[in-house]
Amino acid sequence: MSLIDKLQWRYATKKMDATQSVPESKVDQILEAIRLTASSSGLQPYEVIVVTNKAIREKIKLIAWDQTQIVDCSHLLVFAAWDNYTSKRINDAFDMTEKIRSFKSEAGDIYRQKLLSTYPIRDAELNYTHAAKQAYIGLGTALIAAAYEQVDCTPMEGFDPVALDEILSLKEKGLRSVVILPLGYRKADEDWLMNLKKVRRAKENFVSRID
Repeated sequence: MSLIDKLQWRYATKKMDATQSVPESKVDQILEAIRLTASSSGLQPYEVIVVTNKAIREKIKLIAWDQTQIVDCSHLLVFAAWDNYTSKRINDAFDMTEKIRSFKSEAGDIYRQKLLSTYPIRDAELNYTHAAKQAYIGLGTALIAAAYEQVDCTPMEGFDPVALDEILSLKEKGLRSVVILPLGYRKADEDWLMNLKKVRRAKENFVSRID
């Protein structure tokens, strides 16, 4: 199957088979794709928490509209964004870049100072919103990577983020939950959405060109 064929195959799975578990090798590939994806200024201002503990997922289900995929999946990915941009977080990111590339550049230092003079003094909620948008880039990559691995998934915003932050002790880590993604396998005989045609706007109504 081509990548487009696999994207045609994927859908937001409504019923997952709790007896099937996604191999760790496939989960690792999906997580690595997320790690390698783009982010603003390369800061990667979010983390991914992988929840396999069934008891914790049962708690999450209760604050997520009782969506069964949360407990029927084998791995629940929680995308959690930085609650704010701090000087330390920005400096750590630039220091890591210099260490990995084994050199410092004047342009890099100028850009570091630009961010340091802009981000930390902004409103924390504005900074969180910016970081959360980066997490959604990671989510998009995860959806494509899961399709490539032929792993089913369902992106979810339908949960109480404050309650989820408490369940996972995210506040203590300077994180706030953004979106969650159960990974598993569809239960074909119980998923009403599986055999329905994919509905998307026609290309001519979706893509425009400026030549």
